[in-house]
Amino acid sequence: MMSVSLSPRPADQAVGAPTSRSLTVGVIGVGRVGAVLAAALATAGHRVVAAAGGSAASRARMALLLADVPARSATSVARAATDLLLVAVPDDALAGVVAGLAEAGALRPGQVVAHTSGAHGLAVLAPVVVAGATPLALHPAMTFTGTPDDLPRLPGISYGLTAPAQLRPFATRLVADLNGVPEWVAEAERPLYHAALVHGANHLITLVNEAADRLRDAGVTQPGRVLTPLLRAALDNALRLGDDALTGPISRGDTGTVERHLAQLAATAPESVGPYLALARRTADRAIAAGWLRPTDAQPLLGVLSGWDRKVAA
Repeated sequence: MMSVSLSPRPADQAVGAPTSRSLTVGVIGVGRVGAVLAAALATAGHRVVAAAGGSAASRARMALLLADVPARSATSVARAATDLLLVAVPDDALAGVVAGLAEAGALRPGQVVAHTSGAHGLAVLAPVVVAGATPLALHPAMTFTGTPDDLPRLPGISYGLTAPAQLRPFATRLVADLNGVPEWVAEAERPLYHAALVHGANHLITLVNEAADRLRDAGVTQPGRVLTPLLRAALDNALRLGDDALTGPISRGDTGTVERHLAQLAATAPESVGPYLALARRTADRAIAAGWLRPTDAQPLLGVLSGWDRKVAA
């Protein structure tokens, strides 16, 4: 179903009621995020008129998700995107790309320039404001594969938004067109917001793969079969119950079990000892704070962890 289309206004005006026309959109950076969001905007009824992405992987994503969209240079895309320019490039490249577009005179008043970085807010878009365009930080809180499989995962996800006050209605409606939920993040809190998502999602992937590798070391031929129901239940419990979902030897203060874990890891996969120690210590802290582990019962466990810390450091 085509959603209500939006009409951006110059930076010094508030966004009023939506009009009947769709946005003219360009995307710079056809990575996993940019390609999928551009496809979602097209599905919502907006006109994606050009895209920039030079790698073979980007061209493949365009063929898959944006088959009718012409590939152009970044400056050409910015000039063609009269309403909304989506800049979906890596965090460390963002400032340079935006500055280059401004220096080339590719930005204009009345245009909204949105980046998809979680780590950055509006400061990185300062050249946009100088050019008379309006800045928007629009970060989807989702992991992407850059394939059509991502599209059905978008409804209901949150978007971390940072925007000038006059652009908030526009940003809210844009997220609604994507069937998302706006989550307003203050400029100063963008790094913390992004750190939380990275810690929860990216580190989770590392943790799951570590667990799968250690199960293979233990002779389990299909670790996914073992982990899938366990981890799904653990994630569901954690999201519903917080620290009350804690189970296992740390929350019980089973020092001997933890010490045997560490000894076996040191013999089999020494690269896993450090991560296990860090997570065990943080789990113990949270178990104590939540009342699951009494401080007196925690002392032998913390002593073992400290002893292994010294071994790792030696």
